[in-house]
Amino acid sequence: MARPRVFISSTYFDLRAVRADIERFIREIGYEPVLFEKGHVPYEKDGPLEDYCYREISNCDIVVTVIGGKYGTQSRDEKNSITQNELKTAIKLGKQIYIFVEKSVHAEYRTYLNNKDVQGFKPAAVNDGRVYSFLEEIYALPVGNPVEPFELPEDIVKYLREQWAGLFQRLLQSVSRKNEVDLLQNLNATAATLKQLVTYLTEERSKGDQAIKDILLSTHPAFAAIKNADRILYRVFFSTEDELDALLRSRGFERDPNSDNEDYIDWDNHKKGYYIRIKRELFDEDGKLKVVTPENWSSNLIVVHQFAAQEPEDDDIPF
Repeated sequence: MARPRVFISSTYFDLRAVRADIERFIREIGYEPVLFEKGHVPYEKDGPLEDYCYREISNCDIVVTVIGGKYGTQSRDEKNSITQNELKTAIKLGKQIYIFVEKSVHAEYRTYLNNKDVQGFKPAAVNDGRVYSFLEEIYALPVGNPVEPFELPEDIVKYLREQWAGLFQRLLQSVSRKNEVDLLQNLNATAATLKQLVTYLTEERSKGDQAIKDILLSTHPAFAAIKNADRILYRVFFSTEDELDALLRSRGFERDPNSDNEDYIDWDNHKKGYYIRIKRELFDEDGKLKVVTPENWSSNLIVVHQFAAQEPEDDDIPF
């Protein structure tokens, strides 16, 4: 199972006891400590040893930097110590960083800031003023890298324990909220679709309602009613009263001119023995079919009636 790798960066001889305590804590919680003095940094023969320390940081997840009163070994670039360059490498790579400064050094840092330009000022807590110059660089970083003072190794251990427990708790929360995130993403996708639909309908509305009317007219319930009334096997469509009249005439119906019902129009088919009664309100005053949705359709708008059976007349007897 993969474990978080923690690189411990500091000067060695003055802080080796602190390094040992941090290493012990890291192992106790199941993480993997990386210390150069324990052979955790693989070296090759073709390059400077310090370069392999910088390279190993890229393979770690966390960097713990401890700053004491010693400047440490000068790096090859002669601008910083090796320890300082390790921290700069971690910052450049975007690693999770924790910086600890000995309390005496941290306390004198403010004194250094007020007296660094005073000729003859010599700090007491560090062996080289460049330690404080480097702290200035750390505090000036645009990305927050908190600096925590410590007096005993236990202070560092306690701080790391609380920080890493907080990170783990945040991870658990993020996992538990995954379903909520997925739901929000689905809602956002739905909202985007609705927005596109609203935009389309708004554009169509600006052109008039004809597009919507055409859609509703193509599925008018009257077509199915006429088709069922005369048992028509093919698709039925008409948009005016005259078109309906032509359709029914082609199937043997005649419009009843004697109908005195002002609410209905009758088309008779004596051969078939029934007539179709259609309510006049289906058409407007210009004879065009009105739009009616299935929800507003009523079965009494188109009705089929059988003709009443007629009694045969008595024949006159010729004798």
